[in-house]
Amino acid sequence: MIERVRGLLRMAEDPAVTDAESQAFTAKAAELMTRHAIAEAEARAERGEELEQVTRFDFTVSGVGGHGKARVKALAGIAAAYGCQSAVRGNTSANTDRTLIIVGTATALDALRVLLPSITMQMEASARFTARNHIADLREMRNYDRSTLAKERSRFYRSFIRAYGYAVAERIREFRARLQEEPREDSASESGTGSDSGEGASAIGAEVVLRTDVDRVQEDFQRRFPQLRPTRPERTHHRAGYRAGYLRGRSAQLGMETSVGQGGGTALTDGD
Repeated sequence: MIERVRGLLRMAEDPAVTDAESQAFTAKAAELMTRHAIAEAEARAERGEELEQVTRFDFTVSGVGGHGKARVKALAGIAAAYGCQSAVRGNTSANTDRTLIIVGTATALDALRVLLPSITMQMEASARFTARNHIADLREMRNYDRSTLAKERSRFYRSFIRAYGYAVAERIREFRARLQEEPREDSASESGTGSDSGEGASAIGAEVVLRTDVDRVQEDFQRRFPQLRPTRPERTHHRAGYRAGYLRGRSAQLGMETSVGQGGGTALTDGD
């Protein structure tokens, strides 16, 4: 399964594919990892084994261009969509790297280790391409000086990245929510037929697995980081950049067939 995921990500990173194809490959990889994590947890429960370990994964986030905070916000949202919680160390306005500390189940972190580098690369490529086109359009429309265009690009880029991450996370949350809703539908349809509902029981297990893991991750995160300072919200907001990033994150055929607007959110805090 890991090799299938890596194969999808290699195709996603191929410069020859379109942006929509790239995101579709990545989303399929994310779906496979999510289904695999739930199947593994259900199998452990059926065998009477202990719950999966909750542990920590540190991911380095680039600060190049002064966009580190926006990148952290985007990637932490994607981690949260997998049921993880995040803290960040060194999240200043400087162009230096910072560390995103992600706490989650071992399987969720395995998925993020594979997915985050690829998602980051695609997000940055899409942001560069869209920001370049935005600035080119401004040059044609108005006589801006170089400094003004540089500030405009920076604001556009940061807002694009935050929105892109939010949109990708939203799709993952919707997919996980659908996995939780499917058992109810299966159980309801089977309850009136009197047939063996083993499939429904397994699906109900998926709902229990997801809910239990969220509670365990929350408890472990609070134990690791009992006192955290909330991150200051980024003051930079570019409406066109945010809209473009959100649409880029939502536009690809992700293989999840879900509607917009079901996503939640999570707080991001500064870690030691």
